[in-house]
Amino acid sequence: MHLRNFVNMHKSTITVDVFLDDNKVPEKIQWKATDSSASESEGAKALMMALWDGADKTAMRIDLWTKDMMVDEMADFYYQVMMTMADTYERATHQQELVADLKEFAKQFHKKFTDLQLKENK
Repeated sequence: MHLRNFVNMHKSTITVDVFLDDNKVPEKIQWKATDSSASESEGAKALMMALWDGADKTAMRIDLWTKDMMVDEMADFYYQVMMTMADTYERATHQQELVADLKEFAKQFHKKFTDLQLKENK
C-alpha cells in the first residue's frame, strides 16, 4: 500500500503499560485502546501478543504475566487463547477440519491440566 492511501484511514492506538519490580518482573499490566468505550485503562494479569513479519516470515511475540498470576489462571488463559486462535483461523481460512483439531487439542490440554491439579491436591 502506498503512503497516500493512508490519508483517509482511521487510526486506532493500543497502549500497554508494564510495571516492573526491582528485578524487572512484571507486577502490573495496564492497557487502553483509543476505540474502547472504557474511560480508564484496564488491568490484566497476562499478555500474549504476536506480530507477523511478512518479509522474514517469522512471528515476533511478547509473552508477559504478573508474578501474582496463578497456575490455574495460566491454564485457563492458554485454553481461552487457543480457542480464540481456532476461531480466528476459521474466519481467515474456512478450514474447519484444522479448526476442529485445534479446539480438540485445547480441550484435551485443559482437561489434562484439571486432572493433574486434582491428582496433586489429593
